[in-house]
Amino acid sequence: MILRVFNSQQTPPFHLVGIIDDDPQKQGQTIEGHPVLTNSEGLLEIVSAEQISDVIVAISGSMQGSTFQALLDAQEQGVEITRMPVAYEELCHRVPIEILETDWLLRSFADDTRVSGFYELGKRVLDILGGIVGSLLLLVMLPFVGVASLLDDGWPIFYLQTRLGKAGRPYKIIKFRTMIKDAEADGTPRWATEDDERATRVGRILRKTRLDEWPQFINVLRGEMSLVGPRSERPQLVEHFQRHVPFYRARLLVKPGITGWAQINYDYAATIEETMIKLEYDLYYIKHRSLWLDLNTLMRTPGTMFGMRGQ
Repeated sequence: MILRVFNSQQTPPFHLVGIIDDDPQKQGQTIEGHPVLTNSEGLLEIVSAEQISDVIVAISGSMQGSTFQALLDAQEQGVEITRMPVAYEELCHRVPIEILETDWLLRSFADDTRVSGFYELGKRVLDILGGIVGSLLLLVMLPFVGVASLLDDGWPIFYLQTRLGKAGRPYKIIKFRTMIKDAEADGTPRWATEDDERATRVGRILRKTRLDEWPQFINVLRGEMSLVGPRSERPQLVEHFQRHVPFYRARLLVKPGITGWAQINYDYAATIEETMIKLEYDLYYIKHRSLWLDLNTLMRTPGTMFGMRGQ
């Protein structure tokens, strides 16, 4: 997995010399285009010969005592030892949920995600200021969007739907209505798809530009949402994803956002596999959240809107 991630980088972040593996059958083989050089007994020799500065430990399951000792010896010689999940985060800016151990959530989110009171205060101040500005702009666009929606598909203009917020608390999200009336007449939640046939003509434009999300600034002022956070989901979908996606409920550790790290880095998810990738971005945000990351996300959001990446 880490080799595929390395190969996908447009500009290689480091020079990858090769692979150390204790499996005799892999000796002399090539994996994802990179050679298996030797086993752990030859690690220090490779470190010296190739002037290695970093070793990424990508071991699934238990580690042999000899391998552990070789890593300690390399570290004593000044080599930086990095665990694969950490390297994955640095390269992808997301968390590799497929290979995480079951106690990772507790270890990472009990220790790493503690944030200061200054951050919480600063984030709320940012939410209030952004919520006020967004609500004022909502008043400006409301006559135009309202008239267009009425002429296209009649009442109502707004659409309220139950979503899960922080700690799984339900709230009513406010959006411009973009779907035809009774788009889910059978009550079964469906993923939105590109050029969704249920969308109205005005609704397609609103969804492409993501202007349908604008009324959520009211949710931000209410304290139900934040400017930046994971995308809010319906209770039925959360229940469904929990059964198929590891660590999915961890998204509910923070308030959902109008925009978010996953939204600006990845398009809409329409499959379980794509949902897993978006969750990796969400967990990265939760683990590393800061005012700088929030501001970075907000600054990159207009590119998502004007790039017509919504659906």
